[in-house]
Amino acid sequence: MNANVLKPSQDPRQKAILAAAFDMFRQYGFRRTSMEDIARTAAMSRAALYLHYRSKEDIFQSLVQHYFDATCAEVTRILALGQNPSQALSAAFAAHGGQIIQALLNSPHGAEFVDAKTHASAEIVQSGEARLIGIYADWLSEQAAAGRLVLQNFDGDAQALAATMLSALNGMKVGATDYPAYAASVARLAAMFGRALSV
Repeated sequence: MNANVLKPSQDPRQKAILAAAFDMFRQYGFRRTSMEDIARTAAMSRAALYLHYRSKEDIFQSLVQHYFDATCAEVTRILALGQNPSQALSAAFAAHGGQIIQALLNSPHGAEFVDAKTHASAEIVQSGEARLIGIYADWLSEQAAAGRLVLQNFDGDAQALAATMLSALNGMKVGATDYPAYAASVARLAAMFGRALSV
């Protein structure tokens, strides 16, 4: 896995631990992965690993937090580029997936990973999704105020529309059978919302 997926930056040992853990979870599943496996893959002793994380659940929660931090930063960056609604949403929606979703969909343990994310990190997921909804809602409101898109087709409610977008993206992750099918569905969703929002 590319460690850049785990932006924003952290110290090199934490990056190594998180990259190793993600690879182990992807290859062997969350339940079958041990702290010993993660330490060995990160090229450190188990004692050194415990100086950074108390358990694999702790590591998992850190992975989820970093996923949302990175996704929020990338979506914010993309939406600030000034593209038309279809282009902006296409790029922003793709940022939700990218390497992490591709790796999970190519893994026989991807469904277990998603299920563990939901149960082990529910508060982090809820907070991260609320942040993403806020980012999209702010962008929609700003673009509508500038006359670059229209919200009337969605009752003028940017917050509700942003929540609907995120729900649709989440549903695509759960129902996808492979990454190309997921990416194609995301592109269609972006095009649909983009056309509906265009002036």
